[in-house]
Amino acid sequence: MSKDKTNVESFDLDHTKVQAPYVRLAGTKTGQHGDVVTKYDVRFKQPNKEHMDMPALHSLEHLTADRIRNHSDQIIDWSPMGCQTGFYVSLINHDDYEDVLTILEATMKDVLEADSVPACNEVQCGWAASHSLEGAKQLAQQFLDKRDEWTQVFATE
Repeated sequence: MSKDKTNVESFDLDHTKVQAPYVRLAGTKTGQHGDVVTKYDVRFKQPNKEHMDMPALHSLEHLTADRIRNHSDQIIDWSPMGCQTGFYVSLINHDDYEDVLTILEATMKDVLEADSVPACNEVQCGWAASHSLEGAKQLAQQFLDKRDEWTQVFATE
């Protein structure tokens, strides 16, 4: 299938060729003063085959956004994908892929130890009724269970 290149890196990724879970370098941007922002595709679920339920995804987003910053002060953002198959993590002036894997592993272990979801209230969250701590823990455990697969992005034929 022929396709035109788009302005969005993930739209140019052939989602039929990837094999989740994985952690993939999605791109880098260099600012005018030399700072480099690196973005990773952190895929939990196989595209077009499975997805994360919204309450679990939402809680995992809150937990990870909070806990990941305990492992690196170079985190810019942890963002969910609209397709509900993964997240993006962006870092500034950090290009060590193996360290990103270590940060993610430590953060997912933190999620497993959590006894509540941070900012899970109407003052701090735009949809506070949509959370599942247990669901978030299940997603984190499933991701950790396949830790040895995180570097394998594409399915072998």
